[in-house]
Order: sequence, then structure tokens, then C-alpha cells
Amino acid sequence: MRHVVCMKWGTKYEATYVNKLYAMARRHLTGDFRFICLTDDSVGIRSEVECFPIPRLDIRPEAAGVRDRAWRKLTTLSRDLPDVYGLQGQALFLDLDIVVVGSLDEFFTYPGEFVIIKDYRRPWRVTGNSSVYRYTIGAHADVLDYFRANETAMREKFRNEQTYLSDYVHAQGKLSYWPSDWCPSFKYGGIPIWPTNYWRRPFVPEGARVMIFHGECNPPDALAGRRNRRFRFIRPATWVADHWHE
Repeated sequence: MRHVVCMKWGTKYEATYVNKLYAMARRHLTGDFRFICLTDDSVGIRSEVECFPIPRLDIRPEAAGVRDRAWRKLTTLSRDLPDVYGLQGQALFLDLDIVVVGSLDEFFTYPGEFVIIKDYRRPWRVTGNSSVYRYTIGAHADVLDYFRANETAMREKFRNEQTYLSDYVHAQGKLSYWPSDWCPSFKYGGIPIWPTNYWRRPFVPEGARVMIFHGECNPPDALAGRRNRRFRFIRPATWVADHWHE
């Protein structure tokens, strides 16, 4: 069985993000699959989505003013998924703030034990972007187990969840990367270069299947033509409305 997995915790994202992600997956993935949301609040999430509690992690809270480093995402690798929730097979994890623009079918057939996005700005590094990754449910529980046993040291050594995850799996020889055109960054690959960004609209690069939003904007920001940094102008990314809907 194929699974599409997402996570929603806290108040940053509303249930509509989960509902739209499900709809995009359904439009772009042929055949049967289960859509799983690990969450602390299932209110408002559509009935086609199977909601399960986020497996317990017991990490210390982030310091005041520090951005959420997404350590909870490591629980997608928890033994609870097969042992408690009864999930088995391949899982494609998708962040809530992405836009699916092409077929997801090959994300389940592309070779590799643990496949992730290659870092955009520093491609020579091991680190992957964990907005989209595929793995076998339960096969990498040791990643989470090791973090639980060494949290203080790992949080001092690694900036966030994806740097730790990439380093650990790479050290086992199990990490590989999606083709570079499949998951482009909206920030780095979808905004026209200066000064053409003042008259050209953001675009979907050729070959893209999932557009990744990180840093400055999320899909509704891009659709409205907003960037969350001064002196960074974009026109409305009208293509978002064609994909990011229920």
C-alpha cells in the first residue's frame, strides 16, 4: 500500500492546508493510496484523510524567539506507525506548504531506500530539504531512537531536523536524492531574476512536480504577491490558484 503522509501541529497551519494537500495528491496520484495526517488537532480535516496522533517525542521546547526546528517530523519514522497504527508499505512525506503541479506516481517507483530533495543553495552538502521524502514505514526507526537517546548532543550539532536526518541516513549509505527538476524551490527557481521580477510573474519551472515553499512565502502569500522580507518584490503567482485548491 502507498501512503502519502503529512503533519500538522500547533496553530501555524489551518486544516485547509491538509485538505488542499489531499486534493492535490488525489489529482496527481493514480490508483489507490492512503492519506495520513499525524496531528494534534483533526478538527476541520476532510473525511478522506486518516488522522493519527503524533507519536510522542518529549523534546525540550525551543528557546524564546527561536523558529520551530521541526524536530517533530522525525516521528514520521516512529515504530508507532507500523506497530500501533498498523501502517505498512511505502510512505511519501509532503510538507503542508507545498504545491503539487505534476504527477506523483514516480515518487513511489524512483529507486532508493530514503530519497529526499537535494539542498538548493549548497548542493555539495549532504543535507537534504525534507519537504518531500520517501521511505519504507518503520524501516528507519533507529533515526528517531538515536535522536531520543542523544537529544542534547544532536541539537547542539545540527541546526534542525533535516540536517540531522540527512547526516544520519547518509552515514548508513541509504540517502539519495530526487531528480533536480522534480522539486524546485519557489524562492530560488520560480521567481524571475531582478529586475524582471517587477514585470514578469513567478512561474513553474519545466519538469516541476512539486513546488517547494520555504523561507519567505507560502502558497497564499505567493498567490497574493507577498514576500515576507523587505525589498523583495514579486508579482502575484496566479498559477498557484490552478493547483492549490480542494
